[in-house]
Amino acid sequence: MSARRVAVISAGLSNPSSTRMLSDRLAAATLRELEERGIDAQTDTIELRDLAHDITNNLLTGFAPTPLETAINTVVSADAVIAVTPIFSTSYSGLFKSFIDILDPDALTGMPVLIGANAGTARHSLAIDYAIRPLFTYLHAEPVSTGVFAASSDWGAAADAVAPLSARVERGGRELAEAIARRDPVTGTDPFDPANYLGEGRSFGHLLGGLAGE
Repeated sequence: MSARRVAVISAGLSNPSSTRMLSDRLAAATLRELEERGIDAQTDTIELRDLAHDITNNLLTGFAPTPLETAINTVVSADAVIAVTPIFSTSYSGLFKSFIDILDPDALTGMPVLIGANAGTARHSLAIDYAIRPLFTYLHAEPVSTGVFAASSDWGAAADAVAPLSARVERGGRELAEAIARRDPVTGTDPFDPANYLGEGRSFGHLLGGLAGE
């Protein structure tokens, strides 16, 4: 059986970023849990910061340059997704939403998703449930019940001893691994077939910025 693949979407803007740190920890926890279940797996991390210009151009023209096309294919052909965004103005970042917007609306149907988010203060922790989770539910993905939020206070010696970040990360990774184990592996997907992310039968108007659906 081929290895399961987990696509990791990291929407941090700085380099290095706490968003990427959280992404890496969630990915590592998921791989550990899968290994314990005897499931071979690998992760592919997509830094949206590196694709920001291509994402904007795709929204304007409907055409994805090669690096962006590769990233899209990586996400839609994966067995599961880990999606992590910083929280701005009580919701996901514009870069994160723009990347989701260029995916075909049906591309994530049935996809197990582990949601992560980070911000300076824990006051934004509810954004996972009132902003990010509904987004993936709308796309017919299957977010696991645990969403992992990290505030600035979660990093370092001052971390909350009652519910430390490490425990939340492990719980999220375990739930995603369980969802992957229950799901049949993705096989036979051609990563270079545009139908895998654009949707077979989509009109040219849809390709040019989703006009057919408006």
